[in-house]
Amino acid sequence: MLKKLVILLTFIMFNAAADDGSRLWLKYDLLKDARQRDGYASLIKYISINSDSPIIATAANELQMGFEGLLGKKVSISKNASGKTGGVVLEISADGANVQSLMDDGFAITAQKGNILISAKTPSGVLYGAFELLRNIQTGKSLSNLAFTSNPKVKIRMLNHWDNANGTVERGYAGSSMWKWTELPFRIDPRYIQYARANASIGINAASINNVNASSRFLTAEYLEKIGAVADVLRPYGIRVFISVNFRSPRTLGGLDTSDPLDSNVRKWWNDKTKEIHKYVPDFGGFLVKANSEGEPGPQDYGRTHADGANMLSEAMRPYKGVVIWRAFVYKADPNGDRFKEAYDQFKPLDGTFDPKVIVQVKNGPIDFMPREPFHPMFGAFPKTTLGMEFQITQEYLGQSTHLTYLAPMFKECLDSDTYAKGKGSTVAKVIDGSLESHQNSLMAGVANTGSDANWTGHPFNQANWYAFGRLAWDYTLSSEQIAIEWIAMTMTKNKIAQDKIRTMMMQSLPIYVSYTYPLGTAHMMGEGHHYGPEPWLAKSGRPDWTSVYYHRADSVGLGFDRTGKVSNALSLYKPEVQRQWGNADECSLDYLLWFHHVPWTKKLSTGRTLWEELCVRYYDGVEQVKKMQVAWESMKSEIDKETFENVEGRLKIQKKEALWWRDACVLYFNTYSKMLIPSPLVPPTRTLDEVKKLVEIYHLR
Repeated sequence: MLKKLVILLTFIMFNAAADDGSRLWLKYDLLKDARQRDGYASLIKYISINSDSPIIATAANELQMGFEGLLGKKVSISKNASGKTGGVVLEISADGANVQSLMDDGFAITAQKGNILISAKTPSGVLYGAFELLRNIQTGKSLSNLAFTSNPKVKIRMLNHWDNANGTVERGYAGSSMWKWTELPFRIDPRYIQYARANASIGINAASINNVNASSRFLTAEYLEKIGAVADVLRPYGIRVFISVNFRSPRTLGGLDTSDPLDSNVRKWWNDKTKEIHKYVPDFGGFLVKANSEGEPGPQDYGRTHADGANMLSEAMRPYKGVVIWRAFVYKADPNGDRFKEAYDQFKPLDGTFDPKVIVQVKNGPIDFMPREPFHPMFGAFPKTTLGMEFQITQEYLGQSTHLTYLAPMFKECLDSDTYAKGKGSTVAKVIDGSLESHQNSLMAGVANTGSDANWTGHPFNQANWYAFGRLAWDYTLSSEQIAIEWIAMTMTKNKIAQDKIRTMMMQSLPIYVSYTYPLGTAHMMGEGHHYGPEPWLAKSGRPDWTSVYYHRADSVGLGFDRTGKVSNALSLYKPEVQRQWGNADECSLDYLLWFHHVPWTKKLSTGRTLWEELCVRYYDGVEQVKKMQVAWESMKSEIDKETFENVEGRLKIQKKEALWWRDACVLYFNTYSKMLIPSPLVPPTRTLDEVKKLVEIYHLR
């Protein structure tokens, strides 16, 4: 009786405090349903391990902490507790029946001889299995008759941090950098461990910890010691550290007069530097490189190719297990060109020339993380090159930290797209997991949305995008809805009615955002520099492809970028089957219409409305749908933690205001070309275009 009272008091005290979101989806709160709690507890009486591995110890400790929180009972950890029942047994096995079908990071969870057995070939696999068991308990799944295995679809599942040495985060919307370089290596912030736990729980096994617009400072001994300290924290969670490097480093740090990748002294410098890195980080994951892109130095500065630069670094990595990740985000300032084609054109002649240790990292779409893009034409067109995926988790173009936008459907849309590289079924997912062309390496990277904010991601719902990325990198066959259901149950509420409402909000959020910002395949009309808010009238910038008019091509006739051959032949970069999907304006999906066609304002679309009418309807509907999200959220006030509820409530108010901003800016601006009335019963904006433009000026003054 006393024990139950203590448990109850602990539960009440813990839940009396507001939830600041810092625990993410690892909330091991006492399960409220006593029958369910007792059912789990009856199956779990001890934890047994058969290894001295630090990662196995991590798994056992996580289970112990999880069981104590969720079930309200202390579960002991013992070594090789054979002959007992009612335990969770963590086992590394090289040839057991449970592990025969497993990859290195895979795991099996089975019910055997009265125990729950988590088995794997590697310690990391056991760790992932432990988190899977905890996820099952957190989401209320049955532990009876367990018998399943799970293998990761992708080998390197990485977060790319665009964090700088001065504590800022490029395209970061959740405070300053989580890496406290001034304190390292002598003080380890406890958040590093929380970060490692969160990543391991969703299968992320790699982190590139500095900005791709890299400072050479990260390769100095001073910073390698700091990076080594971070690597020591992440290692017990199965996470390897990567470093983004500046291609000019041999000159900046080494005193050489060149960084030419074919120069013998340059190659020696990189070989020596790579050897030095491994002294600080023995399990160093490798280099991430942004080169000859947006002003960053690279091999083209010396008349060399991307392959020359990447292969020089792969030579330096040859004695080690790590890899070289070379970004394909490159484009030239050509007012008469099409940025859509740039990466393909530069890399296609190099297919087959990259070392096997090199992975070319390609953004999901051909422009730059727009809310909806066609899949990048490089996918399916480079059979001899290992291609990795680069998604953006931080919402640079998707409302940053003020708009609720669940990104799993966007990730899935790209991964499920069929390239037809080897006939039907040659999906982007099969390209990047290596299976389509039998590549040994595979990579899915996500630009991180983490920061110093207490809840890590600014908007509470932005946590779901970090979670979804990890889950899809592990298994891209999971549905967006399934991932949302898991995340809601682990973070927001156990109330089934509220869970359904939140799931609906999340699943509708991306289409809603696209409706009031970039409907019908419009793109790249955000505010200059900060990439926030609308600026469709932007016509002058540092380069033409940083303007809005470069992309939407609005004129008195219509709207959209013709990529079928009249202005650009970018559509021809895809296989014929894909060209047929998008090549005919009458049959093209409306979601991609203006990506590939310049459509007359008066053209009737499949909806029965003209282009102008459909554009207006979508902008207006997006605003109305945000209002409905507000109503739905208000209805759940009694079921959501007060701090979380008020946080989201306030951000939804901002989202409604800014949805109106987007609607009015775009409708009023495009009306200067269409010269058509806003269709009834829609009510014209009450403010003028000039008044809306002043909002952008105010934003620049912040």
